[in-house]
Amino acid sequence: MKVLVIGSKGFIGSAATRLLQQKYQYEVWEADVVVDYTGERYFLIDASNADFHSIFRTEQFDAVLNCSGAAHVGDSLVNPLRDFVLNTYNVFKLLDAIRIFQPHCRFINLSSAAVYGNPQSLPVSEFQLVNPVSPYGLHKLQTESILKEFSQYFNIGTCSLRIFSAYGPGLKKQLFWDIYQKAKRFEVIELFGTGKESRDFIYIDDLIDAIFCCIDKADFNGEVINIANGKEIDIETAVTTFLVNFPGTKEIYFTNNSKAGDPLHWKADISKIQSMGYKPLFSLERGLANYYNWVTNL
Repeated sequence: MKVLVIGSKGFIGSAATRLLQQKYQYEVWEADVVVDYTGERYFLIDASNADFHSIFRTEQFDAVLNCSGAAHVGDSLVNPLRDFVLNTYNVFKLLDAIRIFQPHCRFINLSSAAVYGNPQSLPVSEFQLVNPVSPYGLHKLQTESILKEFSQYFNIGTCSLRIFSAYGPGLKKQLFWDIYQKAKRFEVIELFGTGKESRDFIYIDDLIDAIFCCIDKADFNGEVINIANGKEIDIETAVTTFLVNFPGTKEIYFTNNSKAGDPLHWKADISKIQSMGYKPLFSLERGLANYYNWVTNL
């Protein structure tokens, strides 16, 4: 299996590049905007005006995994055009290049649980109504429609993966990175929200295993698939679990102020990905211990 990982230097992309090679023995090629990296299987993408024709004109791939794009809800409220270009427009350009040069290549795009917004009931399945509460979520939903378009009208094999709250070594943003940065400087760690908000956390290695299951067994007819662990964990519990790894005692203070665009509660129905053979291996305790060991050795 010859796979191209686009966004290979990012959090999920770098893990996919490593594990798809080491664990699953795929022939993995890379593409990203990082200019100070060279390799025989690496394509440099122009960050300002990505042209994917040259990639698909020169090499044949069995599948493309798109891990590129913006991944910041707050920034999508400040810079919506940037978010649209990176998460939606560039995906259309990618698929059009595949349509022209390699119509038999399958395409997997990383979508987001943000398309659900605040679900009316939990666990949320792929069949429930979607209602994004941020430009980021809306752009991801628009991209899912683009994947369906190329599947329906151009017979390109496509699949959208709705990623829930991914974490693990390599992630330098979001909740656990924020806690670590504050814990180094303060005895009292101040965090947004009430602590009662909930997320469905998935460790990065489990996430890549789920991606492998999709590459291997998804229908590639424009479908959407939840990628999570199927467990609802409130933020206060997640924070307490992480802080067990720290020396001494830290006090947590929740401001009761929410961030614009952030949903309140998430728990995924993962029966679809489980039917493809996915089995989570990492508990939150184990995953956060690994993350702590990584972040303290940077």
